[in-house]
Amino acid sequence: MTTPTWDPAQYLRHAGHRARPFTDLLARVPDLPAEDRPRIADLGCGPGNVTALLAERWPRAHITGYDNSAEMLDKAHTEHEGPTPGGGRLDFAHADARTWTPEEPYDLIISNATLQWVPGHAERFADWIAALAPGGTLAFQVPGNFDAPSHRLMRELAHRHGLDGTLRHDEAVLTPTAYLTRLTALGCETDAWETTYIHLLQGEDPVLDWVKGTGLRPILTALADDPEARDTFLRDYREALRTAYPATHQGTAFPFRRVFATARRPQNHAAAPKTP
Repeated sequence: MTTPTWDPAQYLRHAGHRARPFTDLLARVPDLPAEDRPRIADLGCGPGNVTALLAERWPRAHITGYDNSAEMLDKAHTEHEGPTPGGGRLDFAHADARTWTPEEPYDLIISNATLQWVPGHAERFADWIAALAPGGTLAFQVPGNFDAPSHRLMRELAHRHGLDGTLRHDEAVLTPTAYLTRLTALGCETDAWETTYIHLLQGEDPVLDWVKGTGLRPILTALADDPEARDTFLRDYREALRTAYPATHQGTAFPFRRVFATARRPQNHAAAPKTP
């Protein structure tokens, strides 16, 4: 899989739709062990727009957003870093979820639409849960739409254009049941579920516009030095998406499945040392 270069402005073009799963996840996070000034990590914070929502739920928290994209972090630093209105603090730092190991206890480690970019991310759960304070929570959501037309057509065209190995496949994420099994085996009180959102998108070729901010980034990165090949790929992909997601007078319906999990470390015993 090609490591993508990110474009915060493109990503934020659908910020409202993208934030909805995060708010749904946040609603299922239980009370944190440090009620007054909890310590929170947002792993894969992107431009920081949803990280800022954590300060609304926990106004006095010290929240750190972690990301490995310099472009995303620059946007987050500029737009969101500093003291929060409730007396807490919001800051951002570089980290790679593939290797990030917390250096202090956290009351909450949360991740929004990031772990699908991390091969073998379930193997990191044990380290992250071990870093939770007793009663702390690991919470995440990942897209579960890798077999949807948007992604299937992308992979088919990548193969046709000689770009095999550039994109993720459906094994990038697990099923809700598999996440629940792994997290309960680590001693956590776990909830796992899935939701399919039907986003009604507006504008010309809105599904293409959406994936330009996320799933298509590896292709755009791989073809960055070959504008002709990039434009040819986008032309073919645009036509395929128009057929798969027909526009109506009301807009373009874009079904999007997402997978969620929360895992609370019990107050009275340590997490298991290894993921099964």
